[in-house]
Amino acid sequence: MRAIDLEETPKVVQRHFQDLSQRYGSVLALDLINQQGSEAVLSLAYGSAMQSLVNKNLRYVPFDFHRTCGHTHFERLTSLYDQIAEDFSDQGYFFVNPSGVVVEEQKGVARTNCIDCLDRTNVTQSLLGRKSLEVQLQRAGLFGPSDSVTQHATFDEQFKQLWADHGDNISIQYSGTSALKGDFVRHGKRTTFGPIQDGYNSLARYYLNNFHDGLKQDAMDLVTGKYDLKLSNTNLIHPKGFESYSSLPLALILAGAGVTFTSVSLRQGGQDAIQILCTILGASLTAAVLFIVRSTGREFCNKPRLCKLY
Repeated sequence: MRAIDLEETPKVVQRHFQDLSQRYGSVLALDLINQQGSEAVLSLAYGSAMQSLVNKNLRYVPFDFHRTCGHTHFERLTSLYDQIAEDFSDQGYFFVNPSGVVVEEQKGVARTNCIDCLDRTNVTQSLLGRKSLEVQLQRAGLFGPSDSVTQHATFDEQFKQLWADHGDNISIQYSGTSALKGDFVRHGKRTTFGPIQDGYNSLARYYLNNFHDGLKQDAMDLVTGKYDLKLSNTNLIHPKGFESYSSLPLALILAGAGVTFTSVSLRQGGQDAIQILCTILGASLTAAVLFIVRSTGREFCNKPRLCKLY
């Protein structure tokens, strides 16, 4: 694997935001990653790099999404919007009058990121999209001065469905599952089933990342000229081994069956020695399946390829 030149990082950041400024004008850089825990190192490095930039068209806004909103109170995002409302409004939007004359052009963008720019980003961008849409509809005369999307039930539902589907499709392309926190985007609130679906999707992402994304990473490295045959033993044409036949449903079925079998045997264990033996056998098989899954995942993740974090 090629060594990463950290000394080049500030220059890369400078070029990136200079390019955004030249293309779009003012840039609101909204940083949603955690400022504590495992993401804190990245948060500190990103913030430090942003503070060193000299760009009058750039505003960096750190916002610890999880600390402020947790996993259920996404309505607290309004505190972020309150911080950027004036700058966001100044960026404007593209507007054409009925005669086809361009009355106004957009003068900036909101660049939003979390770790993968999928879940937290999708929720935040949906809020910004809603705010911008309301202003445009008010100016077009379709909304009154104080009207909001939520006051028009059918339109509100269509907006949420469109945005949620859009976020899910992007997430599926990148991670293999629909977006987390999608129930809030789709329904405007956290549902009972939402956290359960998030848990399943997180597990699926971990599995797909460790067992299936390696081949995709090798393919991208091959196309970009970074594939090293000496460092990888992956057969890009005909993958072999665990990666060629592993599947999340199979792993879940085996682990679930083992847990169920063990639980049933444990309840009946006091009846005879055979039940106790079955309990030990079931627990051993379950532990073996989980050990194989974890060990194989670690083996794939230790290869010179990208491993995503969630």
